[in-house]
Amino acid sequence: MERKISRRENECQEKHSNSEGSEQDKEYKTSLITLNVGGYLYITQKQTLTKYPDSFLEGIINGKIMCPFDADGHYFIDRDGLLFRHILNFLRNGELLLPEGFRENQLLAQEADFFQLKVLSDAVKSRWEKEQLASRETTFLEITDSHDRSQGLRIFCNAPDFIAKIKSRIVLVSKSRLDGFPEEFSVSSNIIQFKYFIKSENGTRLVLKEDNTFVCTLETLKFEAIMTALKCGFRLLTSLDCSKGSIVHSDALHFIK
Repeated sequence: MERKISRRENECQEKHSNSEGSEQDKEYKTSLITLNVGGYLYITQKQTLTKYPDSFLEGIINGKIMCPFDADGHYFIDRDGLLFRHILNFLRNGELLLPEGFRENQLLAQEADFFQLKVLSDAVKSRWEKEQLASRETTFLEITDSHDRSQGLRIFCNAPDFIAKIKSRIVLVSKSRLDGFPEEFSVSSNIIQFKYFIKSENGTRLVLKEDNTFVCTLETLKFEAIMTALKCGFRLLTSLDCSKGSIVHSDALHFIK
């Protein structure tokens, strides 16, 4: 008799636990939402989409806003599917995080307005305004002789991140040529200053170490700057000292995108 009761109890417990498990699975599955945004499928949690009350996505999920379905039964939103990943990342992280070199601020601001995410819209517009201001300001990099600042090369550009990239590339090239003697030049925010410049017979300036070991020509560093610019999609607007007759002999370069 006791054995029969215990068996029944076990069976009841198993059924109860199974029903609890199936209910939890059901809840978990219903908390996952698949969105079709412009042909791109995104799977996320309900709580992510409803994070901002009165937003477009919160309205869809909670039935306040009517939304069509695609052939597979997913919510269909006729917007930019590629840009939506930034909308979703904002909902997940609570802040605007964009990849380096992102240039679609105006489009993203429009998407944020459509999805009624004012916080995101304001963040994108603020970022966009800062970039526009920065683009109007020309930044420069100067490569000089520590004894004579008139000797050297000046690089101008309206993109600060590009100037930083050129600087790091030239420093890298210089260090590799200096064979482990980085003290032969100093680097500040806008200047790379070598200890020793000298002119060769044909007028080409050489960067030398203290023991007169050849490092590279200034033209080598200029070539590195031009190649970096082309790879990044910039074009040479002009060589600012046209009296030199060619880019190779120019003392200044101006890049723009």
